[in-house]
Amino acid sequence: MKVIITEIMWEEGLKELEKQGIEVYYDPYLWKDRKEILDKLDGYDAVIVRNQTKVDQEFLDAGVSLKVVGRLGVGLDNIDIEATKEKDISVVFARHANATSVAEYVLAAILSAVRPLHLANQDIRQGNWKRKEHTGEELFQKTIGLVGLGEIAHRVTKRAQAFGMKIIGFDPFIAKYDHIVSETGVELKHSLHNLLAESDFVSLHVPLTPETKHLISGPELKVMKSNAYLINTSRGGIINEEKLALALNDHLIAGAYLDVLESEPISLTNDLLSYENVVLTPHVAGLTNESQTRTSTLIAKEVGKVLKGEVSLCSV
Repeated sequence: MKVIITEIMWEEGLKELEKQGIEVYYDPYLWKDRKEILDKLDGYDAVIVRNQTKVDQEFLDAGVSLKVVGRLGVGLDNIDIEATKEKDISVVFARHANATSVAEYVLAAILSAVRPLHLANQDIRQGNWKRKEHTGEELFQKTIGLVGLGEIAHRVTKRAQAFGMKIIGFDPFIAKYDHIVSETGVELKHSLHNLLAESDFVSLHVPLTPETKHLISGPELKVMKSNAYLINTSRGGIINEEKLALALNDHLIAGAYLDVLESEPISLTNDLLSYENVVLTPHVAGLTNESQTRTSTLIAKEVGKVLKGEVSLCSV
């Protein structure tokens, strides 16, 4: 059994594959060279990717021996799922393995927005002592609106509750008696615009699909509070970045924390770079040492299961 890995994978996952007797070809930068990937695929039983490698029809045609695609994460927009089904290729993903890390990132963004300690630190190091200018706000009784009510939103909810926040959510696939509503206590909103109008912080937790492409655009930004923050840890493309820049320019919202962008890595011509109230990070919300150890080990084990003809609970 042979597996090719085109993006970064933690050492624990590599060791797990080797322990199973699987031959590994590992190049964390292979995703940058599409032609080389396609040239190398033939003869491999499995491929393990993150979000940069495009597993499309051309890719699958080149991988004539492929039996399984392992995704080091949860987003699947870079994988042609229908094409894998037609070729009877399994797809396994890191189910819930990075959910805690993403949830903690969301709370870190919120805390950074209301208590930007780094700015006070910078100011003090310049010889200042401006206590009034660095007076922040409490999270207590602030409202966080969750768009998409899956596992990550559930974990955000539990952490936000510890701060005494009000949690509201919108998800057309969630019903009144689903766990996150009936047990966790999220107040379900029946329209996206209602959620946006009430929220002090809006956090996005939806996959990128034709239906969610530019889900947050001009009309949605216009109904948000002028002191509200938008947080995106899901996928670039959920937010219309051009409309977001216009909204920031017109002071329609207070700012944004963006871990994902429509085009990654970011172009230096991206208008969002010119706004100080936009905090950008390089798609790292789910990247902690703990989550990546879990993710890499999980995918290594699940890929091995499929190659051995066993059932994976992480199959798409």
